[in-house]
Amino acid sequence: MIYSEILNIYENHKNLSGKAWEHAVAIDLLNNSNIEDCSIHCFHYQQMFECLFKSILETKSKFGSYSKTHKLNNLLEEVIELTEFKVDKSKYRSDLLVITVCAEEYRYNFDIDCKGYKESVDICDELLQILVGFNNT
Repeated sequence: MIYSEILNIYENHKNLSGKAWEHAVAIDLLNNSNIEDCSIHCFHYQQMFECLFKSILETKSKFGSYSKTHKLNNLLEEVIELTEFKVDKSKYRSDLLVITVCAEEYRYNFDIDCKGYKESVDICDELLQILVGFNNT
């Protein structure tokens, strides 16, 4: 998957969606590198999702704001509660939590389970495309 293409509509936007695109570009670069440790990938993946969630909350919620949390599962809950976005959150909740925990471990320089992380990415990639579609309507 080429993340910068999925988020290309936000290329160089001067807001959180533009930041999501920048993290997507970083992920694409990492996917084409020889780096074996997936923790830096996880950091950018978590940031990409966080920026996208917060952009949606900023532009599509009734309050036009978002919480300060970095927990992706909580941000999904906010998006569902405060916007017209609807999805089966139980399908993504645990995988978003895995990505959040992996990103937190990256910040403290711990090794992460790359196989488990990549399995969560496979599931969350579907959610990413659904969110982009919703945000573009």
